[in-house]
Order: sequence, then C-alpha cells, then structure tokens
Amino acid sequence: MATTTTTFPRLLLAHAAERPNAPALREKEYGIWQTLSWAQLAALVRELAQGLADAGLARGQHLIVVGENRPRLAATMLAAQSLGAIPVPLYQDAVAAEFVFPVNNAEVAFAVVEDQEQVDKMLEIREQCPQLAHIWFDDPRGLRNYAEPGLASLDDLLARGRRHAEAHPGFFEAQVEAGASGDVAAMFFTSGTTGNPKGVVHTHATLIDRAQAGARFDRLTSDEEVLAYLPPAWVGQNIFSYAQWLACGYVVNCPESASTVSIDLKEIGPTYYFAPPRVFEGLLTSVMIRMEDAGRFKRWLFARCMTLARRVGPALMDGKPVAALDKLKYALGNALIYGPLRNTLGLSRVRVAYTAGEAIGPDLFSFYRSIGINLKQLYGSTETAVFVCLQPDNEARSDTVGVPIEGVEIKLADSGEILVRSPGLLKGYYKNEAATAEALTADGWYHTGDAGFIDAGGHLKIIDRAKDVGRIVGGPNDGAMFAPKYVENKLKFFAHIKEAVAFGDKKDRVCAFVNIDFEAVGNWAERRNLPYAGYTDLAGKPEVYELIRDCVEKVNADLAQDELLAGSQISRFLVLHKELDADDGELTRTRKVRRGAIADKYGVLIEALYAGRASQFIETAVKFEDGRTGSVAADLKIVDVKTFPAVKRAA
Repeated sequence: MATTTTTFPRLLLAHAAERPNAPALREKEYGIWQTLSWAQLAALVRELAQGLADAGLARGQHLIVVGENRPRLAATMLAAQSLGAIPVPLYQDAVAAEFVFPVNNAEVAFAVVEDQEQVDKMLEIREQCPQLAHIWFDDPRGLRNYAEPGLASLDDLLARGRRHAEAHPGFFEAQVEAGASGDVAAMFFTSGTTGNPKGVVHTHATLIDRAQAGARFDRLTSDEEVLAYLPPAWVGQNIFSYAQWLACGYVVNCPESASTVSIDLKEIGPTYYFAPPRVFEGLLTSVMIRMEDAGRFKRWLFARCMTLARRVGPALMDGKPVAALDKLKYALGNALIYGPLRNTLGLSRVRVAYTAGEAIGPDLFSFYRSIGINLKQLYGSTETAVFVCLQPDNEARSDTVGVPIEGVEIKLADSGEILVRSPGLLKGYYKNEAATAEALTADGWYHTGDAGFIDAGGHLKIIDRAKDVGRIVGGPNDGAMFAPKYVENKLKFFAHIKEAVAFGDKKDRVCAFVNIDFEAVGNWAERRNLPYAGYTDLAGKPEVYELIRDCVEKVNADLAQDELLAGSQISRFLVLHKELDADDGELTRTRKVRRGAIADKYGVLIEALYAGRASQFIETAVKFEDGRTGSVAADLKIVDVKTFPAVKRAA
C-alpha cells in the first residue's frame, strides 16, 4: 500500500518543472477554448498565494470558494493550500442563508467567488457573519459600481501578490516547503439530509492517496481529458477534477456555462468521465425524446439495433465470447446507430466512465454498456475520499459497486451495515467530536450508514441506506423487505419520470410520489396535441397519469421477479403538482431526497394514499430562483396500480 508524502502544491510545481508547456486547464470563453499550461498555472498560483498572504490569510485558516469550475478558482484553492490554509468549496446554487452555517462554523474571513450572483450572497450574509472581511470576485461583470468594504477583484489580488513577491522573494517556495502531507488540505460540507451540514476534514495524504489508488486501478495517464462540469463543492467532482488531476497531470476542461455543457462535451470528447446517475438519466431522456420525433424507419432501426445491443453489447464490453454472426450484426449496428449515438452524447472517446453518488438503475446501466461505453460503478463518500470500491473493466455489473481497491478493508456489522478502513478516511468532522466518535471507531473503522454484503465474487452489493431499509407490516406482504431507493431507481429509469419517493416502512403496502420529467412528458404531450399550461397542469392530466401508471406497472412486474423485494411493489401512486427542489428543502444540493422533510411537508398526501382516497387537495409554499416566495395548489388524483405475484425460483 503506497502512502503519499507530498502535497497538492508540490504536485503542481513538479508538473510545472517537468512539463511546463503541457496544457493543465482549458476554459471556454466566448466560444473559444483558452489553454493554461502547467507553468502558467504555477505562476498564477504563486501570485494568488502572495496576494492572499498579504491580505492576512495564514496557515490553518479557512477560505471559502464559491462558483462554477473556473481555472482561477482552482488556482485559488492551490494558492490557499500553498500557504497552509484550507479551502472550503461551497455549492454555487445554494441560497445565501445556506452559507451562514459553514461560514460561521469555519470562522471564515476570506472568500473568493465567481461573479456578481455570488458576491450578492456574500454581502447578504455579512450581517450574520461579521468576520467575513475579504471578498474577491473572478468575473467583474455587473460589479463596477459596487463599493463595499473588503470587496475587490481577483485582478486586484494578483497585482497585490506581484508587489508582495517583489518585497518577499522566496516566500512562496518557503511556504510550500513548510507544508506536510498530514496537513489539512480541504474541508467539504456534507449535504445535510438531516440537520446542519458537517464539515468533513481531509488531509493532503488522504485525498492524494485515494486519487493515486484510483489512477493506478484504471491506468490513468497525463493523456486523459476530463470535463469539469459538476459542482466543485461535491467531493466527487473535486476528486476527479482536482485531486486526480494533480496526481496524474491530465487536462481539465471547464465549460463556458451550464447551458453549454452538452456542446462542450462533444467538442472535448473526454476520455475519463464521471457523472451521477441523474446526468446519465438526463442524457438518455434526451436521446429518447429525439427518437420519438424521428421517422418511422429510424425508430424501427433504432429499436432493432438496441434489442441486439442489449443482448450482446455488455458481453462484448466484458470480453466474453459472442457468436460470429452477432459480432457482425453488432459491428453493423455500431456503424449505423451505436457510434453516432456515442458521438451525439459526447462520449465517443471515453475509455473509462464512472457513476456514483447513488444507485443507478440496472436498465440505465446496461444501456450505456450495450452501446460500447465503458460505464462502471464505484462506491465511496465524502468521508472516504470517494474511492473505496471500483469495478474492474471486465466485471462491471449493475447490481454491485465493485471490489475493494488497494488499501481498503471492508467488514460488515451484525446489523448489516458496511464498515470501511482505508488511508482515505476523514481526519474528523470539524468542531463536532460527537459526530466524529459516532462515525469512526477507536480502531479506525468508518460507519458508512449503508446496508450491504460482499458477494461470492468479492464484489460489494449495496441494498440501501441502512436507516431507510424497512419492513412491510400487515397485509399480504407482511414482513417483506422494503428498500425505497431500489424501487425509486427503477422508476427513474423511465424517461418520463424525473424523481420518485417511495413509502412503505411499517406500513401494509408501498405507495409512491412521482415527479414527471417536464421536458420528456411535455414533448410526449405535444406530439399528441395535448394542451397544457405549465408543470402543474401537465402533471394532473389523465393521459399523463395513464402514462405513469404504465411505467409503475412495468416496475412492479420487474420487482415480482425478485423474491427478496417482490413485496416492495407499488400499490398506489400520485403525481406531485410541483418538482421536488433543493431550494424548497426537499432535495440536497446533490439531488438526494430529504425523506424526513418530504414526509413532514406532504404528510396529508401520504395519509390520503394509505387511507384509500381517490384525490387530495394540497397547497404548497415554493421559493423561486429570484428569492420570491409563492404557493402552488392542486387537487391531486391518486390511482391504484396492478401488482404481480412473486416469481418463485427453483431450488
């Protein structure tokens, strides 16, 4: 097991010395890709570090970074680490009030943000966070007339850094040399599905060790191309586009904006790609929408080719034997459908693609592997520096999350909870000894909170969050296991379903809330000349209910094939009148369902589902993107769904 003795700034300087002109970062600006070499990046980091030092940032202090993926924000994190300070990336789509706890918890006096939107949030919370004295911004648009104390541009900070460097030659190098691998490198705040988020403290050693272990597992080199488009505050994005970037020296590309990601994906053609299941769901939904609009022959050809792909594609990806005729047919399908489809998705050059963050539906997983994309699953969390289990290239399966990789030990508690010991474990939760003691045992085991087991092939299988796995009580399925996330993921495979929340623990049957995918269902409605006036109107259409009922019954038929989870079939459902939203406290910033908050907020709907009512009126408060509040009301229809007898397997 390798143990790192380096730091992120030292890795940066090593790349700059060994390959100064190689590209390190690219940013698309005004439609043109701009390249920053390793030498240029090192010079930028040096100036930023000296500017921050001149402003008073010292070893052990925290600096928050808020914005999309931008080269100068990544350089700011490296600059802070060069001084022994600790960058704390926060979610750029969070409302101002969500910043108050982390800023005060970490006693933050320094902030570097992307643009006017983020500056406004920082200024809004200053009264509650009086120690927030220094705010620098990257993009000056709209900020010309701002005259707030302590507010300046990154260009001003860089100029300050140049003056400091002239007065203190050798300062930067001495600061980098003073850093140790055991120093704290970053702090990531968890999404906080219950209560306040917790600050997860990681050292250079933990992050770099796991980054290097993952790189060795997939044989990553400096030749990889990565697209950085997910929130930098999410540890997954940080590992793939920061820790592994510096460990391997590959190129990280920053899209122009969130709206151009799909275009930029096609232009860059990444070789190493990472996305949570919701992104892969969205890509597949866009494909299905386009196919529904295609002519009859194209739809027929697509259906025939995909039937073949589902049958032989995964076997080809895994290097298993396939009949010669099927190989020939697949090659033809590759020329006509699979190749153009990979190109349309922007994944034509992908060598390794990973999904993580939550379980992915087996059909969704199979789709990508069947068209020749090496999509694999990994298992990890913020607390484990992501990499715990990874799937080998020829052992990618939808029902496992891979094998423990180098340095990782796994054991199961008597309750079925997965415990992990690894060089990548968190140092602790910031200012929260009780939570640290609850998560970490005295002998170094981390309580993941997930329920699962190791199968005969050495792969880890995750059932659900340990606290969410329940039992059906009463009725014909009394005592049956209920795994809500498993059921929800099956529903979300359908292009017309964006989100789902299943209920059933300690109840006599399973019921569900469904969010339609507004784009997919809207397209479906328009082709049928079905008029609608917004999301709420479309969600309540009888025709839409029949569309969703068909999806739910297909899920039930699939669940009936699984003896263990056949009792989790859905008996009743309703389509929610609004989309579940992080701003309304219903989802985390990483789009994980806040079950407790939803159960409290929509208790009247849950009661109606289990009371056998045919409809239920509800009025819900909502928060708009501009900060205004309002309400959405509807009389929601509740429908019963066909369930199926469990299929008994032969002994």
